[in-house]
Amino acid sequence: MPSTPEPEEVSSPEADDQGASAAAAAPIPSVPPRPGPPRIPTPAALAGRVHAPAASVPAPPPPSESARFGRVEDDGTVYVTDGDTERSVGSYPDVGNEEALQYFARKYDELLASADLLHQRLTSAEVSAKEAADSLATLQEHTAEPMVVGDLAALRDRVAGIAALVAQRREAEAAVRAEAKAQAAAERESLVAEAETIAAQHVDKVQWKSSSERMRGLLDQWKNHQRSGPKLDKPTENAMWQRFSHARNSFDKARRTHFAQLEDTQAGAKRAKEGLVKEAEQLSTSKDWVTTARAFKGLMDQWRLAGRASRADDDALWARFKAAQDAFFAAKDAVNAAEEEQFRANLALKEQLLTEAQAILPVTNLDAAKAQLRVIQDKWEKAGKVPRADLERVEKAIRRVEASVRDAEDARWKSSNPEVAARASSMVGQLEASIAAIRDDLARAEASGNARKVTELRARLEAQQAWLAQARSGLGG
Repeated sequence: MPSTPEPEEVSSPEADDQGASAAAAAPIPSVPPRPGPPRIPTPAALAGRVHAPAASVPAPPPPSESARFGRVEDDGTVYVTDGDTERSVGSYPDVGNEEALQYFARKYDELLASADLLHQRLTSAEVSAKEAADSLATLQEHTAEPMVVGDLAALRDRVAGIAALVAQRREAEAAVRAEAKAQAAAERESLVAEAETIAAQHVDKVQWKSSSERMRGLLDQWKNHQRSGPKLDKPTENAMWQRFSHARNSFDKARRTHFAQLEDTQAGAKRAKEGLVKEAEQLSTSKDWVTTARAFKGLMDQWRLAGRASRADDDALWARFKAAQDAFFAAKDAVNAAEEEQFRANLALKEQLLTEAQAILPVTNLDAAKAQLRVIQDKWEKAGKVPRADLERVEKAIRRVEASVRDAEDARWKSSNPEVAARASSMVGQLEASIAAIRDDLARAEASGNARKVTELRARLEAQQAWLAQARSGLGG
């Protein structure tokens, strides 16, 4: 930004461009000079210093239209019209009036160009509200009562427009910040809510490894938000952090309690399983196959109820337990295999006896059948055990033969029992009389052509004839 004019004697722009010799030739005023413009080289003078040869004389700048808002008194004082008033802006000694007026007009043009540049940056380029406000503050300071000649009302309007744009930029940035804070608060809230959900799990349902990893991940996300995310207001951030911290502490406390209890439980399971392993190792050499097999089954049930020790302890103890169990059952299987060989020979003998027993059926001579069956039964008992897979088959077969002989014996006894015979004889007489009466009724029904009655009587006749046959069988007839 251009600076305000400085009091003291000031050389002309041309003197700045032409070097020390030309400045030495300038006339010295006889009275103290009036406050004049600042010693700031014009853009043309600066360009001439950089690009033009030292001996060349720069072209004078074009006249400024802003000079029409000022005038110069005979004493060299430059005035500017400011609304309905006129005020002095300074003087430029030892130069013509027009040149002095143009100097202050160009200073106005520089101020207006600075305002236009800031306006352009606000409307077309990315500039922060703070940076724009700082530039605006400097511009407002220089344009409060500028010592320049030009359209000051237009300059103030332009500065006011810039101030409005800065206010709009500030509001837009505030809205963006507010939205970013709201989003950041929502993201923080989601982290807090997830942490609280993890902490609220029932201890029996917590997956401790994955939940612990997730809780650590939530803390990392929280720290990342603090480092690189929008800053939240202190009350909101503190409240969220207290909830987040409480959830983490609750989860950590529950985890420590769980694993302390788990350690106690595993220690108890280890002690119980060590006792079971000792029992199993003592039983591993037993030859009492049936009793020891049941004992091993009981030990296995106790093992399942003992709970879990640590993985390493559980694996080691199970290896010892299984080795003892396998040793016992391997010995038992070896004995069973030898017995199976012997049992197969017994099976061949029993199958031969079974063939002889089945030849007794059907029973025609009860006494002979009973005598023959007794001989077979004696040999059957002496034959010994058969393989387990065949035991039920051969035993059922011999039992069927025995049952048939008993049935035949029961039937003979019933037929020779006087009481039973008397009841059967009475039944036979009653049935014979009833059958005779039914036959008479049937003959009359057939003669009369009563088909329904004929059908009914024939059914009764067949039923009673069947009963009569059973009653006569009870008499041995």
